[in-house]
Amino acid sequence: QVQLVESGGGLVQAGGSLRLSCAASGVIFSINTMGWYRHAPGKQRELVAVITDGSNTNYTDSVKGRFTISRDNPKNMVYLQMNSLKPEDTAVYSCYVRDVWSGSAYYPDYWGQGTQVTVSS
Repeated sequence: QVQLVESGGGLVQAGGSLRLSCAASGVIFSINTMGWYRHAPGKQRELVAVITDGSNTNYTDSVKGRFTISRDNPKNMVYLQMNSLKPEDTAVYSCYVRDVWSGSAYYPDYWGQGTQVTVSS
């Protein structure tokens, strides 16, 4: 089993920055893909950014140029640096992992509980 714990959310004014962190724990040998989703009230959950163990990244169009995803493989952590935040970025941000190898088997995908990001205008 894998546990994901996010931190770094909060309230920020438009134009400000926040850095989200997510720590994965459990019996983990490697993690292929780590990423961040967000879910705003009244909207569908949206994949914001992903990063592979080869450091290939992909972003949803609305955050390109403003958000940066990174990871620390030895620590099993993923980060999301969010700059130039806009009110429409307000959502609960959850990290997720897929293709997690325990050393003997792959785990199913996991999502964290989420951290609230609120951007005021």
